[in-house]
Amino acid sequence: MSVEIRGKLYEGKAKIVYATDKPDLIVQYFKDDATAFNAQKRGTIVGKGVINNRMSARMFELLERRGVPTHYVATLSDREMLCRRLDIIKIEVIVRNVVAGSLAKRTGLEEGVVNAQPVLEFYYKSDALGDPMINDEHVRLLGLATPKEVAWIRRSALRVNSVLRPHMARRHLTLVDFKLEFGRAGRRLMLGDEISPDTCRLWDVRTKERLDKDRFRRDMGGVEEAYQEVYRRLIGA
Repeated sequence: MSVEIRGKLYEGKAKIVYATDKPDLIVQYFKDDATAFNAQKRGTIVGKGVINNRMSARMFELLERRGVPTHYVATLSDREMLCRRLDIIKIEVIVRNVVAGSLAKRTGLEEGVVNAQPVLEFYYKSDALGDPMINDEHVRLLGLATPKEVAWIRRSALRVNSVLRPHMARRHLTLVDFKLEFGRAGRRLMLGDEISPDTCRLWDVRTKERLDKDRFRRDMGGVEEAYQEVYRRLIGA
């Protein structure tokens, strides 16, 4: 599909969003910039934008085939993705299959413990407030989504997990946890944002080596190599 890129709509921590000559379509440009701890830590992961763009496209295509509506339309270049324009719902949805990160800190459970069932968490998408955890009552209080929309988001997040978890396991990756964002395109709800090592915790099935943004957060080194390894396993290049 041919589109003309117009002015910049928004620049976030990892992407720039541009308007196009078609009002219902936007272009996401994936940057190499990296942030952690609500942007308190900043850096660059060389080649990250290309990897995140290509991986997100592949995952969105897979999810579309399995009945999950997404904002993905086409890949325009190594760093540019054509997407449906969404009114993003200000809820970050975290699906946790294995205890790690903040879940370990909040519960006292050891990292690496496999959850009997996926744990679903909501966070208020607000940089100013530090993206606090919220529940359904807070969603209602803040007017973020209707009860029907919340129920759909829950079902869809678990559906995404049921598709991605075995897909990645076949490629020797444990999908520890991941973040999703959803939005409205008119009356339709669909998955937006991205699916990448920025938004997923991914461990090697056998060695438990971390192959995601935790390497940047924790100053572990080998960040670019980890992203490239995830790309090789999932994209095959």
